[in-house]
Amino acid sequence: MARRILVVDDEALIVKGIRFSLEQDGMEVDTAYDGEEALKKARTGRYDLIMLDVMLPGLSGLEVCQQIRSFSKVPIMMLTAKGADIDKIMGLEYGADDYVTKPFNILEIKARIKAILRRTGTAAKKQAESRPAVISSHGLKIDADRHRVYLNNREINLTTKEYDLLELLARKPGKIYTRDQLLAKIWGEDYYGDARTVDVHIRRLREKIEKTPAQPFFVCTKWGVGYYFRG
Repeated sequence: MARRILVVDDEALIVKGIRFSLEQDGMEVDTAYDGEEALKKARTGRYDLIMLDVMLPGLSGLEVCQQIRSFSKVPIMMLTAKGADIDKIMGLEYGADDYVTKPFNILEIKARIKAILRRTGTAAKKQAESRPAVISSHGLKIDADRHRVYLNNREINLTTKEYDLLELLARKPGKIYTRDQLLAKIWGEDYYGDARTVDVHIRRLREKIEKTPAQPFFVCTKWGVGYYFRG
């Protein structure tokens, strides 16, 4: 079955070029040219990945990304004309899975899309494998079968990457993972980002599950080494 991609950018030539190139690889491509249209299509359509420009008329790409994350875990790749690190970090803060800075090489775009789709496909396969379906610790419950997390019987809405990080750490309490190990296991060996990606997602995860994020109980830091789950 062909992968469905939603490409969102207000520059028609960029959309046309990306669409043509992805369709040459056998993908189905839908398009949107502003934030409102993108949000509507994300709500009503079923996509394997969304490419989302940061600078859009109406709702910005970051706002659209944040709203999509309230109802969907679809992988999101941000496109930005800005090269500053803060813009990349903001994209991750709002729930994006990856980012590409304009001008970009279409071959890099396709390579990143394939890497993301490969990772999500692997994650789905692992989800179906036999393993403990529920992990419980001090009021925190991870339901692996349904990909849901509860804290004191209240469901916590996590992004795909936040959930994957939490489940990976929680399955081996006390085991310390370096940032590079987490990047390789969650984002894949071919991920183009850096270790700060892990820090951003860990911080967002703590904000959602920790009573005091600055003094975490569940997801802890081993200074100079990495992260671990207390258990």
